[in-house]
Amino acid sequence: MILSAARLRHIACAALAALALSTTLTASSRAEQPAIERIEISARPIARFQIGLDEKMFGPLEFVGGLELTSSSRNLGALSAFRFLKPGSDFIGVADTGFWFFGRITRDGTSRPAGVENFSMVQMVDASGSAIEKKWMADAEGLAVRDGIATVGFERTHRVAQFRIDPANMGPSFGELDFLVPRNELRQNRGFETIAYSAEKGGLVVVSEKSLDPAGNIFAAIIEGPQKGVFTVKRDGEFDITDGAFLPGGDLLLLERSFSMASGVKMRLRRIASDSIARGKVADGQVLLEANMGYQIDNMEGLDVWQRGDGALMVSLISDDNHSILQRNLYLEFILHGD
Repeated sequence: MILSAARLRHIACAALAALALSTTLTASSRAEQPAIERIEISARPIARFQIGLDEKMFGPLEFVGGLELTSSSRNLGALSAFRFLKPGSDFIGVADTGFWFFGRITRDGTSRPAGVENFSMVQMVDASGSAIEKKWMADAEGLAVRDGIATVGFERTHRVAQFRIDPANMGPSFGELDFLVPRNELRQNRGFETIAYSAEKGGLVVVSEKSLDPAGNIFAAIIEGPQKGVFTVKRDGEFDITDGAFLPGGDLLLLERSFSMASGVKMRLRRIASDSIARGKVADGQVLLEANMGYQIDNMEGLDVWQRGDGALMVSLISDDNHSILQRNLYLEFILHGD
């Protein structure tokens, strides 16, 4: 069939219109990468851990120093977990408002923390690359880092998801891990606060904040390696678990917190014996440090363990201010003696 010139022009115009529409739809469906916010941090040094006293030793922990962090940015806060990418220096973290954060601890001539520089925050994104705006989809609470991969524990919509670390372009999760604990046992706002790598256990260990079994113990699991399986951590008093990291010998150092209107906020560090972390067991250990409002603490949520250049084993803590004018963003640093 021979087409007329007019008919050919009509077909050509229709094809061009279809191509233009397709291009428009593709462009409009392409998500815009959330902007990275560079944040200037003001850091007030904290020289004493116990308010009004010069004591440095608290059990096996020696207080080195701390910082109270403030900024004009409304996004600074809700800091839930962090890990050092370089010991005592560059770090990555997650906020329970659905943000990544990055920065570097600066130090004075005696190696005490002096400030925070190169600090930035950026929203987490979904599979399409769009910023996750819904709190219940981005309630990030726990974080582990290995080989350029960040593994994050989320509450509310419970999951353990993995991301490739690129401060300039934090993309969507590339996969999720089976956390073994029955989903129906996880309380909505009491999910996985601790995500930590253990060489002795052969991979990742997860511990919930306050998802309890019938005996009142806290659900946890080894989710990788030959020792995979569910275990529990003995709940001691009114404290809930907010983070943890493994020590060189294989014990798990847990950060715990309690709050009541009568006594305010408290924090505690508990050392969980390695041999009690096993499928079907109830893990437990000794309390190393407990502090109340008479100390420089707040809602302590994040913990990391690292080794200083002189060989000292360091414990670093951060607080979550819940974006409240009544709370503070703190960074605290201790030497753990006896290891």
